[in-house]
Amino acid sequence: MKHAKKILVVSIAILAVAVISITAFAASAYETPAEAVAGLTGRTTQSVIDERKESNKPYGAIAAEAGQLDNFKAEMLEIQKDRLNAQVKAGKITQEEADDILAKIEENQAECDGSESAHKGSGYGFGKGSGNKGRKMQGAGKGDGAGLGQGQRMRRGKNQ
Repeated sequence: MKHAKKILVVSIAILAVAVISITAFAASAYETPAEAVAGLTGRTTQSVIDERKESNKPYGAIAAEAGQLDNFKAEMLEIQKDRLNAQVKAGKITQEEADDILAKIEENQAECDGSESAHKGSGYGFGKGSGNKGRKMQGAGKGDGAGLGQGQRMRRGKNQ
């Protein structure tokens, strides 16, 4: 009986380590689209940024030309998951909002060919809001998907 308990405890420990490892590997190794393209294509991040500036091509097109579009899309999805999880953890958005945003990203990615033409409508933005007469305030509101969400206006330390 003691032998069975030891086996059970060891099995549970191994399972816990495996679950934690899988979760850790799910996160992206990159923080930006430029880093993702560079890592997937064996280039430097600066060379990818320079190409984008000079050619006006989106990062997806650069990845597609290198035969890495599917891998790039997978990395971008993980980057967005990481960002959304951070926003949920910080209390800036709810898990439901994060799930909605993620579903829209996945829908857009299904049609993505790297040219940015599949980008539909408006989405949620994380960035400086435009509350309180243009003063820079952190916002997490619905924006155009480029970080243009509305910030909360505050007066004397109270939300308005």
